[in-house]
Formats: sequence, structure tokens, C-alpha cells
Amino acid sequence: MATTDFGRTVRRWRDRVAPEAAGLPSAGHRRAPGLRREELAMLAGISVDYVTRLEQGRARNPSEQVVEALGRALRVSPDEREHLFRTAGLVPPGRGTVPAYIAPSVHRMLDRLTATPVAVSDASWTLLLANPLYTALMGERHGRERNGARRAFLGGNDRVRHTPESRRALETAVTADLRTAAGRYPADRHLRRLIAELRAGSARFAELWDAGTVGHHEASRKTIDHPQVGPMTLDCDVLTVAGSDLRIMVYTAEPGTADAQRLELLAVLGPQPLIEDPHTS
Repeated sequence: MATTDFGRTVRRWRDRVAPEAAGLPSAGHRRAPGLRREELAMLAGISVDYVTRLEQGRARNPSEQVVEALGRALRVSPDEREHLFRTAGLVPPGRGTVPAYIAPSVHRMLDRLTATPVAVSDASWTLLLANPLYTALMGERHGRERNGARRAFLGGNDRVRHTPESRRALETAVTADLRTAAGRYPADRHLRRLIAELRAGSARFAELWDAGTVGHHEASRKTIDHPQVGPMTLDCDVLTVAGSDLRIMVYTAEPGTADAQRLELLAVLGPQPLIEDPHTS
């Protein structure tokens, strides 16, 4: 069982992360120099209530996903990540599992792209980290909705407007990515469970998987229907980080267009308030 050491560790390490280092505004009175609980919750994709209960020792046995998400938000080193898992009563993921560690250099890159929606996903297309503008663009995603493969094949909250052609291209590329990941990380039980779930719940995925479909993501233009600022057509590029299989998704607008103006307005509005869910993983 996780002990109160986990909560105390999270609380101490939260104090050492400067808001500006996490791409957050630092204006206003702060009782502590580091992140507020609600800021840590937003960065980790879990609820404020759950962070509070973890820090106070009232919530025990956090999942691997929660520990991993908190470690990324706290910008821990590899040794600190291992310590965080052990204080949570968990064995740190080893070789053969999908990497979820984000190097400081990737964190710094996201920090500098404040005017650009950017998100980082792992090899199974589970969202690991998103900057505030990406969250404002796509909305908050929690639990199972953080996995792009589930949203592509099983449905979910998605503001991207697809044509039949773009839908087929997305499905082909995601299936090919999962096939590559399954071969590269055979010991990852979460990945095996995801693939089994998709095969059982989506005839389209089962068809592509059984056919041995191959493909890759290409630069594309996507229209996002935003509930506040309206539709925006943006260029979407998917970059990879060598040696980690991380996927970095970057959205940009053509300068001087109405889309660019809407994106600038969205940067002012910022993300919507977090809807709390203490069971979010």
C-alpha cells in the first residue's frame, strides 16, 4: 500500500516547481513559491480533490498512470521517478514497456511554445503532457479519453472535424503505430489491454489490425470546432523524439488569417476550468 511518504513527497516537490517553469503565469500573491494544487492537477490531468487527498494521505494506492502523470508534472529526474513509484508502493515500469518519461529538454521546448498548441503522447497515443493552449484548443481530457486510439475507434470528446478521407488516414496511421509499439514493447500489459479492447469494440480496428495495415502520420490541415471562438483550420505536424518514441503534436495557423486571430483570442481566454473527477486516472 502507498504510504503518506508519497503524499509528502508530492507536496515537497510541488513547492520546488516554479509556475513560469511549467508555462503558467506567476502573477498574483502566492503563499508558496511553487505550484498550487490546482495547477499541479491541471498539468497532471487529474482532479484537485484527488491531489489534495493524495497529499494528505487520505487516498492510497494511486495507479501507475497517476504516479507517472504527477512525475511528469513535477519534472522529476529518472532517479526521482523511481523513488516516486516506490513511495506509492509500485514497481517502476521496466524495459519492454512503453516509455512515459519526458526529458527536461522536451519540457523546455513546450515552455517556449506558449503561443502554439503542443501536446506530447507516448507510443500508444496516450496523452502525457499538453501546454495550456493545446488544452484550451482541444478541451480537458481525463482517464480513458486521454488515449487517442480509443477516441479514433471507440468515440469520445473530439473537436476535430473529419472528412471520410481524413478519418481513414487517421485510423490507418494509429493502427500502424500500435502494431509497431506492440512489437517494440511486448511486456507492456496496458498496451496489450488497449489493443484487445479496440479489437473487441471496433470492427474497423479489427479489420485493419488483422490485415496487417501499415502507414504513418503525415502533415495535415485540420478544422477544430471550438465552442467559444468558432472553427479554426490549422496545420498539424507530428514530430517524434529519437530514442523515446514520444509523439509531439504541433498546431499552427497561417499568419494573417482569421484562423490565426481566433488562435490568438483562444490564448487570451485560456483553458476552461477543470471538471473534478476524483477517480480520474
